[in-house]
Amino acid sequence: MANFYSSGQVCSNGTRVFVQEGLREAFLARLSERLEDVRMGDPLDPETQHGPVVNMAQAEKVRAAIAAGISEGARLVSGGPGEGRFVPPTVFTDADDSMTIARDEIFGPVMTVLGFTDEAEVIARANATSFGLAAGVFTRDLARAHRVIGQLEAGTCWINAYNLTPVEAPFGGVKQSGVGRENSAAAIAHYSQIKSVYVGLGSVEAPY
Repeated sequence: MANFYSSGQVCSNGTRVFVQEGLREAFLARLSERLEDVRMGDPLDPETQHGPVVNMAQAEKVRAAIAAGISEGARLVSGGPGEGRFVPPTVFTDADDSMTIARDEIFGPVMTVLGFTDEAEVIARANATSFGLAAGVFTRDLARAHRVIGQLEAGTCWINAYNLTPVEAPFGGVKQSGVGRENSAAAIAHYSQIKSVYVGLGSVEAPY
């Protein structure tokens, strides 16, 4: 749901997924199993789980990103270019942080699973981007979750959840993703300009 929701056409899409090296292959195997039976089709059909991207121009942009991932040496685990406006849920791994699929905002159903060894490394790599809209941490250790999320340079963060945006919670980013906040009282502040008015009700004193 962090990546393939709405066919990946979500501004807070979790394009990069960092998985600890000891778990990465098991994670990829389970992910591939889950994606085998995804039902693609008409988004108006209640049985459809994965619909098309918005138009052919966007489909071709997504396919260009997939082609770049393959040509730059990443391993394609699931999915691929698809046909027409339909791009299946696509997963890459064995990529490095400089590759197009790990650097650009694709705005399509393309996930890159990156391995890491320790906490300090993954925080540094996660922050090594010009974007900073959203981030998430999944772990059973809530102390670690808060420690890590506190160091991630993103304006909207989740712990053991992703892409949930209740109206009570401010939504927005930092860096090149930073343009104010939506939702909650923060949205009122964003679309308002403070004007101060002091009203004196007594005599006006002067030193001369």
